[in-house]
Amino acid sequence: MASAALELLGLILCVFGTLLEMVACGLPTWKVTAFIEANIVVSQTIWDGLWMSCAVQSTGQMQCKIHDSMLALGHDLQAARALTVISSIMCVIGLMVVIAGAQCTNCIKAEGVKARVVNVGGVIYIISAIFMLVPLCWMANSIISDFYNPQVPAPQKREIGAALYIGWAATALLLLGGSMLCCSCPASGNSGYSVQYAPSKRPAPNGDYDKRNYV
Repeated sequence: MASAALELLGLILCVFGTLLEMVACGLPTWKVTAFIEANIVVSQTIWDGLWMSCAVQSTGQMQCKIHDSMLALGHDLQAARALTVISSIMCVIGLMVVIAGAQCTNCIKAEGVKARVVNVGGVIYIISAIFMLVPLCWMANSIISDFYNPQVPAPQKREIGAALYIGWAATALLLLGGSMLCCSCPASGNSGYSVQYAPSKRPAPNGDYDKRNYV
């Protein structure tokens, strides 16, 4: 019972982590405009994401443009695109593997095989979390390096956007949920008590039961 609860909790965490990861992948707020000049009155805010860039006017209007060329992007954006897509696909595969081996399903009959399948699903989730963590840390390091670089003009400096924080939260959920799935295993069928059964009573050759059977 405890193993099933741990398995269910790990699966729920992984599902929420997958949803947050996909949201972070689609949001355009990986990089946002850094307001570091003396003038606090700004006309627009720039958002840079993996797939598009958006300009938010002070009036509330927003205009977005999809990146036309992938080769024109920086190495951090190109790697982030590839790794986040691979991570999302692995999360979907991990979900199907865990469901196939879950104790509440009958896709696999053998209990030992079901436990190993769930453990494999947990490993897939952990690997997908690592694939998501790499572009997040790379992007954050690039943003911080450009921010403190005096050669970068102030209008081109960016700050860490909300999508990175959502991605880090998704990574934490995937790591925690995948670890729970790796640790979940069914209770062993061998208990600490050995049960011994008395031999069955058989009739004597003459057809009567042996008197020793009644002692």
